[in-house]
Amino acid sequence: MNTNINQSLASVQKTFESNAAKFAPAAMQEAFQPMMDNAKAWGDLLQQQAQASQSAVAETFEAFKNVKEPQAAMEIMGTFAQTLLQLTSKNMKDTVALSVSQFKGNVSSLEKTLPASEAVTSIANSMKDSASQMESTVESSVNEGVAAAKKARFA
Repeated sequence: MNTNINQSLASVQKTFESNAAKFAPAAMQEAFQPMMDNAKAWGDLLQQQAQASQSAVAETFEAFKNVKEPQAAMEIMGTFAQTLLQLTSKNMKDTVALSVSQFKGNVSSLEKTLPASEAVTSIANSMKDSASQMESTVESSVNEGVAAAKKARFA
């Protein structure tokens, strides 16, 4: 098995070496830019979500500093649970929105680069519509889950 991997890697290397002149730096950068943009968007989203979570935890610890009664501690924990529920809901929606946005962008790019792009337009539109419907379904499900959790908490 190791020999097969080595042969495959050697084949890839040979292909790159024999075609190196065809790879213009500007063209390669242009080809990789959408992937880099997508990776940056995910990194930005992750950073935003992490900061929001850290802030919620810090606020909760700060609220606990002056607590003397058990009831006050329970109220703080309830508020923290509510905050986490809202953050989780927002994070899920933001993650799905980014995924759908990138999916639609990839479908559009593919549609533009195919030789008979007009022939695949209806397929591309159906794929984009399906992605939008999936996003809407996830958002509705998340909203229903949050509502059920709030109802259970205050019941």
